[in-house]
Amino acid sequence: MRTVVAVLRGGPSREYDVSLKTGAAVLDALDKEKYEPRDIFIARDGTWHLHGVGVAPERALHGSDVAFNALHGEFGEDGTVQRLLGQLGVPYTGSDATASATAFNKHLTREEAKKLGVKIAHGIVVDNPASAQQIFRTFPHPAIIKPVVGGSGQGSMVAENFVQLQHGLTQAFDFGPQVLVEEYIKGKDASVGVINNFRNEPTYALLPTPHEMLSQKEKNELAAIAKKIHDGLGLSHYSQSDFIVSKRGIYFLEVNTLPKLAKESPLGRALHSVGAKLSDFLDHLLTLARLPAGKAGNKK
Repeated sequence: MRTVVAVLRGGPSREYDVSLKTGAAVLDALDKEKYEPRDIFIARDGTWHLHGVGVAPERALHGSDVAFNALHGEFGEDGTVQRLLGQLGVPYTGSDATASATAFNKHLTREEAKKLGVKIAHGIVVDNPASAQQIFRTFPHPAIIKPVVGGSGQGSMVAENFVQLQHGLTQAFDFGPQVLVEEYIKGKDASVGVINNFRNEPTYALLPTPHEMLSQKEKNELAAIAKKIHDGLGLSHYSQSDFIVSKRGIYFLEVNTLPKLAKESPLGRALHSVGAKLSDFLDHLLTLARLPAGKAGNKK
């Protein structure tokens, strides 16, 4: 008998289109001999759909053995859908509600990273869009402006002068009531995916993406930090951490609890580089999701 998998995609966030792509990749790659996928589409207004018909979440999930969370952004990554799935008793892929909410908030994530001894850029949290003048006088430039909550770089920009700083703050405040202003660190971008209980390791780090311009020492250090972030924040099943590799060292930027899974995504390329098929990776995540608490990573 096949395992019924509810694939949640879409959702009421600005990453709706990205989520549709991740969900489509999951639906396409699932082993149909082992799994019976159900496409659970969530519209921008938050309405759940099963077979094209709007239904309540409990009706959409009825009969599902496990949910694959392919949502991105608000609702999908901030702990909201995780709490709903927990209340309905449906096991799901990814981190629990508490860990998801922390990781979705860049300020809280930075605070946890500092406690772990991980290097982060100098930054401040701003809650008043009218403070541009003071920030420009007191904060080193160039600076990068980001919404405190959110992912995929949305609402972020680099400011090299006062006009750009004003524009960046205005843009970032469209995403939420708080904005993070960080020192801009020049260097090489790198992302590192982490998987629980993979290839005989409790916490396994994939190769950084891209990795061609990195030394072996840098690759090793990136892997170690990504694993420290994943375990230290209590994340489950998988995650992806973003870094800047600079002459001053490796700086942690943020962590994504639900990385994109399309073939062209960093995680998709990293899986391919170690010879892991997406179908096998999905099978692994769904297996972890259905394990008893405490045996599938950090999820409680």
